[in-house]
Amino acid sequence: MKTYLEEYKRKLITAEEAARLVKSNSIIEYGMFATKPVDFDIALSKRAGTDLQNVAIRATGSILPVPEVIKNDPEQKTFQYFSWYFTALDRKAGDFGLVTHNPFNYHEATMIAYDYHFSHLWPDVWVAQVTPMDEHGCFNFGIANSHNRGMALNAKLTIVEVNENLPRCLGGNEEFVHISEVDYIIEGSNSPVFTLPPAPEPNPAERRIAELIVEEIPDGACLQLGIGAMPNLIGTMIADSDLKDLGIQSEMFCDSFVKMYEKGKITNTKKAYDRYKSAYTFCLGTQETYDFLNNNPLAASFPVFHTNAPHRIARHDNFISINNIVEIDLLSQICSETSGLRQISGTGGQLDFVIGAFHSKNGKSFLAFTSTYTDKEGKLHSRIKPLLTPGSVVTVPRTIVHYVVTEYGKANLKGLSVWGRAEALINIAHPDFRDDLVKAAKEMKIWSKTNRIPF
Repeated sequence: MKTYLEEYKRKLITAEEAARLVKSNSIIEYGMFATKPVDFDIALSKRAGTDLQNVAIRATGSILPVPEVIKNDPEQKTFQYFSWYFTALDRKAGDFGLVTHNPFNYHEATMIAYDYHFSHLWPDVWVAQVTPMDEHGCFNFGIANSHNRGMALNAKLTIVEVNENLPRCLGGNEEFVHISEVDYIIEGSNSPVFTLPPAPEPNPAERRIAELIVEEIPDGACLQLGIGAMPNLIGTMIADSDLKDLGIQSEMFCDSFVKMYEKGKITNTKKAYDRYKSAYTFCLGTQETYDFLNNNPLAASFPVFHTNAPHRIARHDNFISINNIVEIDLLSQICSETSGLRQISGTGGQLDFVIGAFHSKNGKSFLAFTSTYTDKEGKLHSRIKPLLTPGSVVTVPRTIVHYVVTEYGKANLKGLSVWGRAEALINIAHPDFRDDLVKAAKEMKIWSKTNRIPF
């Protein structure tokens, strides 16, 4: 068998040497989520304020450690930082004008990475953390397949940063890059892989929402759970339920999937394709979840088009999609990514799965939210509003919304009139706000004298 040691040695450079390869007016693509480079980022940040100018750096959901290119260049004299999906870190940096958002539907990432019509968006330099090279000359992308391979192949310069702590996640497909496709190799400092903190204890409202959704899930369903405490709570409830023969096709592999495996809930036998395997494109979770995915043939890492393209999702019967939202208005427009003009998340795959689940035979998409929130001054506000907060972005148009769920009930909005939607939403609003919402609906002329609210 051919060995690749000579080629490996020839391509091996330090992080500092790699950083010196970056030129002014470049686009650099950092690896997605927890495959963001660490050592390269530190080395590149040291070029801030030098003759290097106008370097755009793109990430997908920045996680700790804070990118040094942001910390070392707060006046953005050298670097501008962009994120395809906002995390808590991106959100905080965005408050100081240090990060801006690139909006897109997540399944489109693979298309952007490969389609020549988007070649103006291809990076000059792609660099990401990978697992150590295997005996076949392959570096595995670990817990973030996403659109890494497409960006790596179409970059002018392709650099990998090896981290021995990264779990090796089996494909699937496009879960690797071969040494022949790599220009340079950095042997990183093997920093710990980012893990999520334990989920907070759910409150009674969140438990009720989860109960309302779980009772809608049939045996043999194929599941997608979004990011956040609520989807993980639902997964935990599923693990403790009587459900059986469930399948997984989800952009994110959640911690609760491990619990579902341990309780024998996941078999993937009823899926239309990728049978016997849980399909996902990235993972952010605990070390226990990473250990579960490491070299595990029960799970398969795929590029995001495979997991998220709506027409692919729809091929599975009984597809159940569950995601969080920020707010909804009486017109049934949904915002899941901003608070006014403040970017706090991203469209991600939410719209992908809402569309795909609805077009699945017997499929359902659920958009879940507690009916109220409390501001910093302790004042209670309704998440169901007459109109979205000014500046808020519509993540899911009203024509596409299927089920919405609060602790006060669930509403299937498909096919309802404007009057019917307003009534259905007021029915699941917090009782303290229903009278005001009815008044607003009348003023908006989206209320009929035949509407009834069972307070």
